[in-house]
Amino acid sequence: MQKILLFMNVVLPNIVINISKKLYIKNPETSYLGKKIIENSILLIDEIGFENFTFKKLGEKISSNESSIYRYFDSKHKLLLYLSAWYWGWMDYKLIFATNNIANAIEKLKIAVQLVTEEVVDDTDTLHVNEAVLYKIIVSEFAKTLLTKDVDQENEIGYFLVYKKVINRLQSFIDAVNPKYPFAKTLASSIVEGALHQHFLKNHFKTITNCNETISPTDFYINLIDNTLK
Repeated sequence: MQKILLFMNVVLPNIVINISKKLYIKNPETSYLGKKIIENSILLIDEIGFENFTFKKLGEKISSNESSIYRYFDSKHKLLLYLSAWYWGWMDYKLIFATNNIANAIEKLKIAVQLVTEEVVDDTDTLHVNEAVLYKIIVSEFAKTLLTKDVDQENEIGYFLVYKKVINRLQSFIDAVNPKYPFAKTLASSIVEGALHQHFLKNHFKTITNCNETISPTDFYINLIDNTLK
């Protein structure tokens, strides 16, 4: 696993994360200001929470007019969708590179489960995105992109394609281990979503989870697939 991570640290910085053009007005990756908006929106949302986050506060943080941010995103909801899509796109590339040359099906699945359930550390090669902080936002705020009245329409438009791609990739690894298991898609989505929830519980509701400083969500989900896919 360590060799895989070292390889990914070399390759991933050169990968461009493809995000739906419908999520932004102007691609923030194409300008210094756009990257500054992404970098500091992550830091500010982590600092004050999404409810308290506004483009006015972000403009003050980056010493820019609020109107300049609206040239990139038409709402803070779209910005959160963009950040989420960036994270899941980054995660999908990690899954591809980490499992590409692994022949053993259960080993491939366990590597994938580890990647989608472990706590994320920052990749210093992506200078304008602190993945560790972004992961904290995904844990605490990602559900807010889904739990809206417009979710069906946004799903149809394609806002969640890369998120679903991660789950479908994990499902294919489960199928490879046990093609007769009838709930592969449910298990895959439960692992991806459940890991976020367990990290949240570990940090905020310690009395209702077994996950702690010594038992990680990864430990639980590896144990789950070992016992489920026998």
